[in-house]
Amino acid sequence: MSETTAKPRVAILGLGIMGAGMANRLLSANFPLTVYNRNREKSVPFADAGAFIAASPREAASRSEIILSMVGDDAASRNTWFGENGALAGASPNSVLIESSTLSGEWIQELAAKAGERGCRFLDAPVTGTKPHAASGELLFLVGGSADALDAARPVFSVLGRDVVHLGPVGSGSLMKLINNFVCGVQAASFAEAVSMIDAGGLDRAKAVSILTGGAPGSAIVKRVADRLAANDFTPNFALRWMAKDIAYAIADASKNGIALQTATAALSVFKRAIAEGHGDEDFSAVSKLSRKQSNS
Repeated sequence: MSETTAKPRVAILGLGIMGAGMANRLLSANFPLTVYNRNREKSVPFADAGAFIAASPREAASRSEIILSMVGDDAASRNTWFGENGALAGASPNSVLIESSTLSGEWIQELAAKAGERGCRFLDAPVTGTKPHAASGELLFLVGGSADALDAARPVFSVLGRDVVHLGPVGSGSLMKLINNFVCGVQAASFAEAVSMIDAGGLDRAKAVSILTGGAPGSAIVKRVADRLAANDFTPNFALRWMAKDIAYAIADASKNGIALQTATAALSVFKRAIAEGHGDEDFSAVSKLSRKQSNS
């Protein structure tokens, strides 16, 4: 048996920034890979590298033992799994379905229930990390689901990530990811407002920012946003509109438990303004570009 045929057959559904990095990693490790993307043109480079290009999520799932989705939001995930020629209809019983997108808890529970009815094993396994981490296999998987399903998926996770944290039953991984991202979003928004104060007060921006990044406020997120602002480079590794979506999902999920995420709500308003001003497809660090306008608001 060859190295390739000994590995599980995998499908990647969604070839955006993260899905493309994952697909390339699996191909480099000689996994039998099927890919699907709504825009078929994005699939062409993967065909050249040896992947099979499926015409639908259903076809991709029918060829695979492990099916991983990496899409933008609940609506895209629903269409991928349940839409016409959706992946769930093509998945064989006992296959492992992995949803690695950052989604609402309500949708994850619905998807897991439908997967169970189909006789499939399900993991919600969103990731921390951005484009370079996906490309280099340095993602951190935050996993909810059964230990059995996780064991079956470990050969794939070991190629795609630096570690896997099993947080509990279905929904646990997605909840942790929403918490993680809303905290990141709050930090980015607060830094943007700090830059507003710096500029309005006439301080030397570089000196002031160096104090923030070198001191107690200098988290990895604050440093990342500061570096992007200094370089005036907002090429997306994680688009601003997706950060806004994640914060909104976190607020909604928390409200179901009677928790009001007040800092997240404030941060979301900052991100919404950034989207309204045309920065939605830039890196989320572009929220810092609102600083001067915020100072006059």
